[in-house]
This record gives sequence, structure tokens and C-alpha cells, in this order.
Amino acid sequence: MRRRRPRPLGDALEAFTAQARPQTLLARVQGVWDEAVGPTVAAEAQPRAESSGTVFVDCASAVWAQELELLGPDLVERLNGALEGRDGGPVAALRFRIARPH
Repeated sequence: MRRRRPRPLGDALEAFTAQARPQTLLARVQGVWDEAVGPTVAAEAQPRAESSGTVFVDCASAVWAQELELLGPDLVERLNGALEGRDGGPVAALRFRIARPH
């Protein structure tokens, strides 16, 4: 009887976390956010809530919120492109707000 080689731990954890991740639109957006918006925007803004297809994004400052509001339609398109082929509806809109201190 032959023994199978052990699976790499990273592969096992990736499969587990994919199954454990909530299947909400917000969770899916959070999963593709960094890739879709790029590292500079991701460092300054993060999706925090969702309601009826509108994703609310907390921004580091009013300047970032204003800048991203102008880029909103492009970001929606990029997010929906990154989400294509996954279950659920697309992002209808993004709303940007200043993050509250924790």
C-alpha cells in the first residue's frame, strides 16, 4: 500500500477558509478589494458595510473620500469585473465616508 504525500498546509488552509468565509456581497467585495482597487487605494480605504448592493467604504480622510467618490464608477466596474463568475449580484454603487476612530 502506497502512502500519499502530505498536502501543503497552505493549500489545506486556503480550502478551509474559502468554505468558512461568509457568502455575502460585502465578504466577496472584501476578498477582491485589494486586487481590484490597487495597493495605494486599499491602504487608505476599506469596504465596511453593504446594503441593497451599495457598498460603504471607510476612508482614511475626507480628501480620500472625495477623490474616491470621483473614481466611484470606475471602481464599481473594476469590482464587478473581479467578482464576475462568483455567486451573487454585482455592486450597484459605492459610498465613501470618513472612517471613525476605533
